[in-house]
Amino acid sequence: MNAPGEAPIVETRALCKRFGDRTAVGGLDLRVPAGICYGLLGPNGAGKTTTLRMLYGVTRPTSGAASIFGLDITADRRAIRSRLGVTLQENVMIEDLSPEENLRIFGRYHLMSEAVLERRLDELIDFLRLGSHRDLPVRALSGGFKRRLAVALSLINDPELLVLDEPTTGLDPAVRLALWTNVRELRERGTTVLLTTHYMDEAERLCDIVGIVDEGRMIAEGAPRDLIERHLAPETVELDCTREEEARLLDGYGPTLHRLRTGNRLILHMHSAPSLIEHLHGRERGHIVVRPTTLEDVFLALTGASLEGGA
Repeated sequence: MNAPGEAPIVETRALCKRFGDRTAVGGLDLRVPAGICYGLLGPNGAGKTTTLRMLYGVTRPTSGAASIFGLDITADRRAIRSRLGVTLQENVMIEDLSPEENLRIFGRYHLMSEAVLERRLDELIDFLRLGSHRDLPVRALSGGFKRRLAVALSLINDPELLVLDEPTTGLDPAVRLALWTNVRELRERGTTVLLTTHYMDEAERLCDIVGIVDEGRMIAEGAPRDLIERHLAPETVELDCTREEEARLLDGYGPTLHRLRTGNRLILHMHSAPSLIEHLHGRERGHIVVRPTTLEDVFLALTGASLEGGA
């Protein structure tokens, strides 16, 4: 975290991007302190990827201001890129070359000396566990190994800020867990990480701070547990019932409930799940699930949106 008065690694002020009559990002204020993992969350079309594209210099803002390392993202793009690593949603690599050859090309793009590049190449192949596949052509790699290579490529210049745009989408659980370990290790070494994800368990486990954006604006920000405590009660009960059954089942129940319905599935957030279970005892009802409230519950309550699909 930043020391008092220390400038953030990433800062935007009233950042806007419009495409014709459509506003993709509508006045976003964002501050990412140094040395943390920050998760940028939002429903489809909320402006997450457009925000990242502006930050790493692919898309120019329509208005507003943004800086990385205290440098203006428009005027100082070259200086920023030398200290930045980016893993895009789509893998960008040369399919006919091996992971080692791809890493060499990326290192030379960053004008690294051969001695530094050799050392860095071996470090990253070990760090991302690519050793068994280092000499195979990329086209022969599985999706998981390609994703590991994509992260390795973004780390070749030992960046101060790593941007990860949905880094684990489509990966099996084992590969996801391995990449989570890599992200945690990078953060412990002092690398600042800015990521977008549609997996709320990923954000809850990895991120020190999450910002939830909707329609291109920040609507909530904080540590995952703080957001849960601020916006919802800590316990959740799910049950199947129609709207008509809901009124009958909850008739006479006194404590305040936050209610969310998805079809015939009723989701209730409260401070004491046992009191509700006792109230429902003996009444006709479907299968009941009792669980802790999660970041995904907060996301749904604030945006009313599904997390499925693209950015």
